[in-house]
Amino acid sequence: MLDAIQVRSVVYCRSELGAPWGFRVGPSPQAKFHHILGGAAILSVEGAEDLTLKEGELVLLPKGSGHVMRDRASSRVRHLERILKDNPVDDAGTVHYGGSGAKTLLVCGAFDAPSATELLSWLPPTLVVDTATNGLGRWLEPMLELVQNQGESRPGDAAVLSKVTDVFLTDAIRHFLATSAAPSDLASLAAISEDPAIADALALMRARCGETWTLASLAQQVGMSRSSFVARFHAATGTAPMTYLTRLRLARAAGTLATSSRALCEVARVAGYDSESSFSKAIVRQFGAPPGQYRREHRRALRHGV
Repeated sequence: MLDAIQVRSVVYCRSELGAPWGFRVGPSPQAKFHHILGGAAILSVEGAEDLTLKEGELVLLPKGSGHVMRDRASSRVRHLERILKDNPVDDAGTVHYGGSGAKTLLVCGAFDAPSATELLSWLPPTLVVDTATNGLGRWLEPMLELVQNQGESRPGDAAVLSKVTDVFLTDAIRHFLATSAAPSDLASLAAISEDPAIADALALMRARCGETWTLASLAQQVGMSRSSFVARFHAATGTAPMTYLTRLRLARAAGTLATSSRALCEVARVAGYDSESSFSKAIVRQFGAPPGQYRREHRRALRHGV
């Protein structure tokens, strides 16, 4: 499935931003990413809580969601296209923008992977990966060498950076899926696609995992009665709708634990749990280890390429 991604990366911006700064990126079919090479930033996506991103973190928006990046919540925001038009890149290929305050260094980009739409739908709308604590760092050095080059840009820099980013992003997706989705879940995609209504329901669950879904609301979304929906869902997936939804939420939480440094309370809240203790018990039931142990074991495995 990863081989089918055929990512075509377009690195469209590498920026040094001085506080105060802020930019807006509109929604589009292309997946988007931002990699924090230095400093920090706040990411705002409609319908989700703001995320504070620190140095070394990569945020991936696989569905191309519109969003805002800035140094603090009160900073003025301009559209990224306007900023790029008014602030041409320097000889090293870097855009300089903002005030005279603390600096943030970003690589921003977008990529097309039309053959991997179904695979990318398994990812949360916003995926944060901490490149400093797992095996992704091995792809980071050549990217840093190109992005932080302060001398005159060399022929082919953009093409090389694009290729390195392809590998980097594919590896980020691989790491998340390896620690969240069971092989049986991914293998069931072909069978599920034979029932379009159930495929639509699954797409809704994956795209809006955090919503307070009920059997009635899911069935209504796909134009079915509750009883018919439950029967066809079980026939396609081998499990009940709400059981599947719980597994999906916990799977995404597990992927987040393994690939990021997000606080346990944050991961629990996104997974729909009001307390860390109830979330920890659910993780133990599903994965056989408490969250902290799961994070340590899988982070160690990812660093060693297991």
